[in-house]
Parts: sequence; C-alpha cells; structure tokens
Amino acid sequence: MAKPAEPTDIGEHIALVYEGADRPGILHAITKVILAHGGNITGIDIPERGSDRARVHVEVDLPPSTTGAKLLAELRGLDALDAVELVPSMSEIFGKRIIVVGGGAQVGQVALGAISEADRHNIRGEKISVDTIPIVGEENLAAAVRAVARLPRAVALVLAGALMGGEITKAVEEVRARGILVISLNMAGSVPQAADLIVSDPVQAGVMAVMAVAKTAKFDIARQRGRTY
Repeated sequence: MAKPAEPTDIGEHIALVYEGADRPGILHAITKVILAHGGNITGIDIPERGSDRARVHVEVDLPPSTTGAKLLAELRGLDALDAVELVPSMSEIFGKRIIVVGGGAQVGQVALGAISEADRHNIRGEKISVDTIPIVGEENLAAAVRAVARLPRAVALVLAGALMGGEITKAVEEVRARGILVISLNMAGSVPQAADLIVSDPVQAGVMAVMAVAKTAKFDIARQRGRTY
C-alpha cells in the first residue's frame, strides 16, 4: 500500500466520475486511493444508483506532489470499477447557486429577475445558477431554509412570499450564521427583520441577489445590510 502523502498546499482541483458495482466497501476503496495521493475530498454525490450499479461524482483537492492523471491511472486499476473519467468540476459548470423559496407567484417573479441578471454576468465570465422551489407551510419552509446550508455551492437564499415567521425566522438566523446571504421580500411576519436585505419588488430581489454574489458586479452587500428597498 502506498504511503499517504503529507498534507500540503493545494496543487490541483479535479472532479471525476466513476461507475462500478454498488456494494459495501467500494467507496472505501476509492477514498483509500485518494488518501494515498494526499487528496482531500471536497464534494461527493451519487447521481445514479440501481440494479447493483452506481455512478458517483467526486471532487478532490490534490497537493502539488501529484496530478489528476496519476490518481486517475490508479483508480482505473481497481477491479471494482468499470470506468473512471475526469470531468469539469461543478463550480466550473454551474458555479455559485442562488436558491429561491416560497410561494409560486413570488418565486417565479424572483427567478425572472435573478435569471435575467445572472445571464448578464455569466456572459462576462461568471457561473451563477438559480434554483427554485415553490413551497408552503411553516414547517416545510423552515426545513427548506435549513437545507440551503447543506446544498453544495449555495451562497444566497431569497425568501419569496406574503407571510413568514416563527420557525422560519429561526432557520434564517441559522443559515445566516453559516455564511449564507438571505434576501427577503417585504412581507408580513418576522422573517424580513432577520434577513440581510429586504426588497419589496420580487424581480428586483432576484436582480440584487445576483449582484450581491457576482464578482463582476459593483455591489457591496456589507453596505446594504439591514436596509429596505
């Protein structure tokens, strides 16, 4: 067994997809190889599973002492894997994610503003994607808000509705503490007061969410926190 490389500075970030048998120990065998090369797994997902077969996406930071080609060659030597290939990382393709949660009509209008603004910045080199989920009910909304902090690449949340408070407000405070930017429509309830920014017009809320996270936008959210527009 190869001796694990000593921790060092990041030399290369790679993403790979492997296909093989779906049985106990396969993931361990793969992570063992990654560890031997001094790699640090930064993301993992199982996009396909069934009929005793699995397809897994893994993102890894490698030290300067190794390369993606070396890791790929060793992984391809594992009997349990049928195929392994290097692919672009999710951050390269879909980039930062803005999540829009709330009532259908408001969510649609926020998405309209966010997608239009994201298109303008993506043309200039950004990679910003917009995800939406129309959902109602305090318990469902609170669970959705908390889940944003667990989503890969999520950087901002827009709450689009007419009334939100209670457990949803607690959830907003929790995700803000984890570094997620929260923009709220100017609605009834305590959620707006817990958000970073309050915007009355849903289309403008979507636009401002993108501007707040885009490197190509001249918009400093730190100077806007607590304000209502």
